[in-house]
Amino acid sequence: MQPGLSPRLIMLGAAPETRGSVAAVVDAYRAHGLFARWPIEHLAVHCDGGVRRSAALAAAALRDFAVLVARHRRAVLHVHSEAGAGFWRDAVFMAAAAALRCPVVLQLHGGGFERFYDEAGVAGRALIQLALTRAAVVAVPAESMRAWIRAASREARVVCVPPPVALPEPGAAQRERPPIVLFLGKLEALKGVFDLVDAVATVRAAVPDLRLVCAGEGDRGAVLRHAERRGIADLVKFTGWVGPSGKRVLLDSAAVLALPSYAEGMPMGLLEAMAAGVPVIASPVGGVAEVVVDGVSGVLVAPGDGATLSRALRRLLLDREAAGRIGAAGRETVRARFAPEKALAQLEEVYADVGLSAGGVHGSHRRLDRGVAPSA
Repeated sequence: MQPGLSPRLIMLGAAPETRGSVAAVVDAYRAHGLFARWPIEHLAVHCDGGVRRSAALAAAALRDFAVLVARHRRAVLHVHSEAGAGFWRDAVFMAAAAALRCPVVLQLHGGGFERFYDEAGVAGRALIQLALTRAAVVAVPAESMRAWIRAASREARVVCVPPPVALPEPGAAQRERPPIVLFLGKLEALKGVFDLVDAVATVRAAVPDLRLVCAGEGDRGAVLRHAERRGIADLVKFTGWVGPSGKRVLLDSAAVLALPSYAEGMPMGLLEAMAAGVPVIASPVGGVAEVVVDGVSGVLVAPGDGATLSRALRRLLLDREAAGRIGAAGRETVRARFAPEKALAQLEEVYADVGLSAGGVHGSHRRLDRGVAPSA
């Protein structure tokens, strides 16, 4: 491609069909027209298949990034990042962008950033603060994360950009759904899956044909052994990771989605369940309490509160009228707040504020007025 004709917005994210929230959000951006409207060059920096494969992908992306910046000079870097090792990989690109005077839009996904920051050590915390402060904009999915970033870096310029969630066609009526409890997430204690197994064991006597479907990767063996100890191994099914079509099938058959997690950002699985009209039970952590109104658009249960989780499951499985009402309210919440045209408009406002237009870069970024932490 001739100089000056290729895209000037460089986006870092996951390779296509990679598992995780970054890939899901980027795929949604692509599906709903963002890549068609803006001059985006997407560089994959990680994928499924192991550390070595992702490292090779990141090295190739760093080379391609240098080539693109040399060609355009005034490119903007949009980084999709999560807490953990991936953040340090992405920090290399952000440092390169700073050296090349490229504005950075840093978009954070998932939960666990507060813990990641606390455990990073003095030097690590200083580097995280530097990345947050130097970014032209830090985009987060929830207000709770914006508050944390303001505490970690007083000078960070932070905006809330919700993930785009499309509303599928309404599935089967709530009364027609079998008593299946669906769990979408990593099979680990932090996600509350062991608490959910305990609650299902408690509810089994009231709902004899109850089933628990666990969709996600993680320590399947540990969850199964816990189910065996509780005497409900026959009730639990594991699907492994599922893609969009498989998830849709699961949501069409589920009576309840339960995510009694101990830490979250703005969980896509929860939003997708609400969009499908499936009543949800979740912990009020991260951005969940910003979306779920207890008893109206879902049921909130404190992490580790097994008794309340059991009562909530029993109610939604047995009272189909209440379940249908809550499911409909959850669907309306997603339509009003996360519809792709609304979510993408907020991201496009960020692009405009850092000096981008659909035709390319047209000037230096200006300070956002909406939701920006004051400078020191």
